[in-house]
Amino acid sequence: MGEPAGTGARPTDMSWNPAAAATIAALLATLSGCTSTGPTGAEPTATGTPPAATPAPATTTPTAAASPTTAPPETPTPGTPATAARVVLVRAGGIAGMRDTVTVEPDGRWTRADRAGGTRTGRLSTTDQDRLQQLLADPRLGTETTATADPGDCADAFAYRLTVGDRTTGYVDCDAGPARPPATEALVRLLIGVTG
Repeated sequence: MGEPAGTGARPTDMSWNPAAAATIAALLATLSGCTSTGPTGAEPTATGTPPAATPAPATTTPTAAASPTTAPPETPTPGTPATAARVVLVRAGGIAGMRDTVTVEPDGRWTRADRAGGTRTGRLSTTDQDRLQQLLADPRLGTETTATADPGDCADAFAYRLTVGDRTTGYVDCDAGPARPPATEALVRLLIGVTG
């Protein structure tokens, strides 16, 4: 017997409903579109490389001089060279028996103290600092020794003692005594002049 008419298509029949075919096509198009973009759906860049990272700022390492346990060295005034060492000049004697001490620090600051305890302070000018540097570099300074004079001949004369670092020289300002050491005398004249 044959099948009754109008019972429907067989299970193996490949004819589909047009609406079902359109739905499947849309689903396949959506799925294939997911593979052409990144995970966020954004379009890939033209070069395919990520933007360059901003470099980290450079860091500096503090020096030992700036550490909390070590005081930083004093900085000389700009344009003013520093002397190699502290310079101390003592001038004593004269009719009044005076005694002045002039101290010049490596950065050019100076202090002048008198016998009564009065003090004056200041700073060498660039010109005076340059002149001091030249006089300190005089090779004769290292060979000059302290010259003395007979007190009987120069009772009221001034005696000068100059100390530069660990070297000391000096003289008595007496015409009857030994010749004044020239490099020492030049330094004495400069220091008395600029701090007077």
